[in-house]
Amino acid sequence: MMKRNRFRTCLCLSFFFLSLLPLKAQDNQVSGLNARQFHKYWKVESESPDYKVTFRGDTAEIVSPKGLTLWRKEKMSGKVTIEYDACVVSETEKDRLSDLNCFWMVSDPKHPDNLWKREKWRNGIFLNCYSLQLYYMGYGGNHNSTTRFRRYDGNEAGITDPQARPAVLKEYTDAEHLLKANHWYHIKITNENNRVSYYIDGKRLVDF
Repeated sequence: MMKRNRFRTCLCLSFFFLSLLPLKAQDNQVSGLNARQFHKYWKVESESPDYKVTFRGDTAEIVSPKGLTLWRKEKMSGKVTIEYDACVVSETEKDRLSDLNCFWMVSDPKHPDNLWKREKWRNGIFLNCYSLQLYYMGYGGNHNSTTRFRRYDGNEAGITDPQARPAVLKEYTDAEHLLKANHWYHIKITNENNRVSYYIDGKRLVDF
């Protein structure tokens, strides 16, 4: 039986890219998380054609049978704060409690001016994102056994060779830092003066 990830994500505001979820930024008040505006502000890369994105008020529900990345289309730079709320749904035996991931400050070294040049090749496949330069936070990854922060360097060798993948800069494995089913998390990411921080439910997990 194939497990699937289900996310409910309630936006505060929005701006820029994230994996699987939406967000908030300082100068953009439009979430785009509704049927009318979704494709204007967001782009889906999905390994499976059977994914679903539906909307209820200010909440988007994503069902992803395989890998899926939901990208915010705008670029951001300088002093930035991203905030969003997210819930990993686990209500049936088909639901998978794992991988509340996010990518940010993303670029493709082969196409630095066009992140979408290779979107069909990436195809929502998580390993293919090793081809990008980005910050990555995998909360409750590896079947909800690890929470890890990395800085990807765009080395495509990492797609097939685990030894070529970027170092884990911060890791948690205790239950306090792993996913709780059906819990609404508040996530905040800041980028200021070359300093990146990641907060979840008011606790800073990364200061890089």
